[in-house]
Amino acid sequence: MDGILPLWKERGMTSHDCVFKLRRILKTKKVGHGGTLDPDVDGILPICVGKGTKVIEFLTDSGKIYEGEITLGYSTTTEDISGEIVEQMRIETPFSDEAIDAAMAKLIGEITQIPPMYSAVKVNGKRLYEYARNNETVERPKRIAQIDSFERTSEVVWDPETATQRWRFKVACGKGTYVRTLAVDTGVLLGVPAHMSDLTRIASGGFTKEQGVTLYQVAKLMENNQLAEVLLPVEYGVQEFPRIDITDELWGQIKNGARLTYQELGLSEMPTTLLAIYYQGMVVSLYEAHPTKTGILKPRKVLRNELGKES
Repeated sequence: MDGILPLWKERGMTSHDCVFKLRRILKTKKVGHGGTLDPDVDGILPICVGKGTKVIEFLTDSGKIYEGEITLGYSTTTEDISGEIVEQMRIETPFSDEAIDAAMAKLIGEITQIPPMYSAVKVNGKRLYEYARNNETVERPKRIAQIDSFERTSEVVWDPETATQRWRFKVACGKGTYVRTLAVDTGVLLGVPAHMSDLTRIASGGFTKEQGVTLYQVAKLMENNQLAEVLLPVEYGVQEFPRIDITDELWGQIKNGARLTYQELGLSEMPTTLLAIYYQGMVVSLYEAHPTKTGILKPRKVLRNELGKES
């Protein structure tokens, strides 16, 4: 069983929980996910099965789209609603829509983020959330994030009783973006503590919310031998790369990981991206420019070296 599954992760489960359950449902150990979602977040979680696990990194690299809610008035240890309050400031005079929109606009483009303490980023071989749980502090590395769009999608609601303000948002961003931190930084620009009070991932790995299937639905499809209806082929994970279809002669070399000139692959110039090499309608390898040998391409990853068998 090989392919990519657009799982809709429900709240209350970790991404690892989903993988564990799917290994039992699909009766295979070769299952992995393409992009972690926190337990409090629901949404699209690309799942790779069998040979599909070899293209996980390319699904992870793709852009993601989220919908959520930002609340002004207090910040938390985790930067989302699950954490303990660390700073509070009553908002007696609500911010205007224009002020909020202007703050959000400043966070569009290439920005620098500091990962939350409750995150899986490693520092000195230890994950940040381990330091946080032990009440230890450590200098967190800055990271570059790409924010393609960040917009308010609802009216801003001010609650005079709690002296907080909240609104819904939608963000399209690149790999490694912490949306929780985006919410906090919006508050920083407005001069008040803030946190992310809700989040759903509606697109990831080229999948959208409409394609998502739950664990229950996957189990039912397996029972009825209908999993093929939602399990996409491995080729889906490399569709963004230029496709090269090869001959029987080249297959003999490529399945053994041979280095080739770009002319041998029928190209007029050296490619600047990965190439998806196809044989008999199936992707068999990914090739890239050799780092030191001019005009030479080498395999980045061999996906299949014996058609119809596990490689």
